[in-house]
Amino acid sequence: MVKLVVATTVDPASICPAKELLAKPGWQPGPTLDQSIRSFSNGDVRLLEHNKGIVEEDDLDQRWENATGQTVDEVIFLSKHTAVSNRPALTIHPIGVPHLKEGDVPPQGGKPGWAAPPNPRMGPWMILLNKIAESHNLIPEFEITFEATHHGPVTTKPTMFIEIGSTEEYWRRLDAAQVVALLVWEGLGLGGGPPVGNWSSTSANNKVLLGIGGGHYVPRHTDVIKKDGCWVGQLLSGYSLPMEDPGPSKGKVNAQDIAGTWKHSIRAAYDATKAGFPGGEILAHLDQKSFKSWQKNAIIEFLGAQNIKIGKPGDFR
Repeated sequence: MVKLVVATTVDPASICPAKELLAKPGWQPGPTLDQSIRSFSNGDVRLLEHNKGIVEEDDLDQRWENATGQTVDEVIFLSKHTAVSNRPALTIHPIGVPHLKEGDVPPQGGKPGWAAPPNPRMGPWMILLNKIAESHNLIPEFEITFEATHHGPVTTKPTMFIEIGSTEEYWRRLDAAQVVALLVWEGLGLGGGPPVGNWSSTSANNKVLLGIGGGHYVPRHTDVIKKDGCWVGQLLSGYSLPMEDPGPSKGKVNAQDIAGTWKHSIRAAYDATKAGFPGGEILAHLDQKSFKSWQKNAIIEFLGAQNIKIGKPGDFR
C-alpha cells in the first residue's frame, strides 16, 4: 500500500512545497509514469511531479497501480489557492463536483455528479497544520481553514488538497512551502513519528462530519472541526446544493417537489464519505442559518428519507 503526493511544476504553490519535502532525507528516484511524470520514493510514500495543471491529470491512482502493481490507499495534492480577497491562507479540502449534471462541463476538472472519497486525515491534519503554521509565525497573517468540496481531478481513492493562497507573492513564500512540506512529512510519519490521522472504525470516536451548507470556507463546519478535532468527510457549500425555489405555497412543500441537483449532490457526498470512512458513523452537520426555511425543511426531509442522521455540534466530540 502506497500513498501518492502529487505536485505540478507549473504551480509555484505546488512545486515549492514538493521541493522542500524532497530536501528531507530518505528520498530515492522512482519510475517515470507515462514517460513524463517523475516519481520519488520514501518508505510507503510516492511523490509524483507532472507538468500540467493540477486538475488535468485524471486517475493518477489507477494509472500508478496499473504501471507499478502497487496499491494506492490515498492521494494528497499540493496546489495554489486563489481568492478575491487576496488574503494569505493555508487550506485543506476534499474534491468533487457532485452538483453538476450529465452534460455539464466542469470548470476545474472532475466529472459531473462525482465526488472522491475524502481523505480521513483532513480533520487531524487541520489541527496539525494550525500548530505548525503557528510555530513558523504564519498566524495571524495566514488564515488556516477548510474549503468546501470543489474541482477535480478524478480519483477513486481517499483524496485531499492542501493549498497555499492567495496570490503569486504567497504561492512563492518559502515559509509557507516549508509549513506544507512539514505537514506532509510529519503527517505521514516520514520523520519517524507516528502518522497522523490514520482512520480506524474501532477508534473511541468514529463519528464523521458531513458538512452541508454555508459559504466556500464553510466556517460553521470548520469551527466544529477545529474545536473538537473530529473526522471530516465531504463539505458541501450552498453552491453545491442547487435548489429551484418552488415559489409561494399555502401548503407544505415536499422535498421531491423541489427541482435541482441538490439531492444527488447530498447522496453522492454521503456515499463518498462512507467509502472514505468504512465502518464510520456519518452525521450530516447543517449550517442551518445559511438556508431559507423551505430549503432547510427540504434538506432535513430528504436526509430522513435517505436514513442519513443529522448531528449537532456536540455530537462530534
